Amino acid sequence: MKRRKFMKGAGYLSLLAFLQACRLTDLIGNRESSNVITARTPTALPTFTPSPTLTPFTVPTDASPTATGTPTPESVEPSPSATTEPTTEAEPTATPTPTPTPYPPGPPSKLGLFLTKFEGQVLEMLETAQPALIKTLEYDANYVAGLKAAAPNSILIARMVLGDQNLDADPLALAQEYTEQLLPLATDTKRMDAIDAWEAYNEPVADTADKMKRLADFEAERVRIMAENGLRAVVGNFATGHPPLELWPDFKPALDAARQYNGFLGLHEYSAPVMQFMAGDNQPDGSPSAGDEGWLTLRYRKIYRQFLEPMGLGDLPLLITECGVDGLVQPRPGPPEARGWQEFIPTWIEDGYRDDPPGVYMDQLIWYDQNLQQDDYVKGAAIFTVGTNDSRWNSYNIVGEGSGRMFDLLTQYLEVHPPA
Repeated sequence: MKRRKFMKGAGYLSLLAFLQACRLTDLIGNRESSNVITARTPTALPTFTPSPTLTPFTVPTDASPTATGTPTPESVEPSPSATTEPTTEAEPTATPTPTPTPYPPGPPSKLGLFLTKFEGQVLEMLETAQPALIKTLEYDANYVAGLKAAAPNSILIARMVLGDQNLDADPLALAQEYTEQLLPLATDTKRMDAIDAWEAYNEPVADTADKMKRLADFEAERVRIMAENGLRAVVGNFATGHPPLELWPDFKPALDAARQYNGFLGLHEYSAPVMQFMAGDNQPDGSPSAGDEGWLTLRYRKIYRQFLEPMGLGDLPLLITECGVDGLVQPRPGPPEARGWQEFIPTWIEDGYRDDPPGVYMDQLIWYDQNLQQDDYVKGAAIFTVGTNDSRWNSYNIVGEGSGRMFDLLTQYLEVHPPA
């Protein structure tokens, strides 16, 4: 990035740092609590035993150059000696944690960030790295203007937090109601210049043909109204493993509108205990390989190959608007109560992964990124989450307490995989 552009962004963001310290908790304290599905039960999956033994997945060496962490030995208290003149023994010297080996340069990364609030580490990242996608639930006009100025090459999307979507309601009236709430915010000059597209409802549950048709009509009308006002949209934003594959033809009106008005399709892709579970050969015992596709992560390939390509929509831009490790996916291996990646660390160690949890999680994200890079229609994938005010999401966090050097590793990786 040219320094003048960054300094413009840094100026915005320095101001925001002060403003956010004064107002952020009250502003978005409850934003992450909407539309939470208690269990992300995927659809259209092969029949399998709920708790199979997972074969540890290994990322190729050239794709995961993170250093293996060396456990720091605990200090040992010397036992008192019975002699009158005990010999003083030197205490053992702790082995220092190795400095991570820099990731080698590579093709442009498609990994991005999911933001719920101001995070100082994000400002530091944007000095040297440009995520492909930034999704934010904080859409203060100065905040998003600062983000865009600091990361002009990143796709920036936002979501206004709403209640649950009523798919029994008149979809056209619902679209009108939604846009009446959104337009006064989204048409602000700073927001229009900064935000590339807006999502609507989070993880709508369209599990019947009738509900999917109503959702499609809602999205198509929403996209049309927004386009009339100079705004773009992200349609869908379904939960991981959803919707049932056979319902995709019923969503075509929304996809056509996204194509007509320069929008995006949005999907969420999570798995657990690792991101590779139920993708490729990492299937439950006795289940066949999924090839280069998946039932949770990499499910998007099934959608595009089986449905969008035959519809003539195979190049519709796709945003993975949430991704990562999520224990709400059921059934799966690992402790049933585990949620975010931090709570699967004991499982990873038991399954034979190295004792470097941030490095292990980064390996999974690199595996995912390498797959995304193979598909031109994928434009970015937002890692959930960078910061949170809600304790339910603490174990998903890649900054702050419990995350170790995770954000440093991601920053280092993005620095050498810049946007095209």
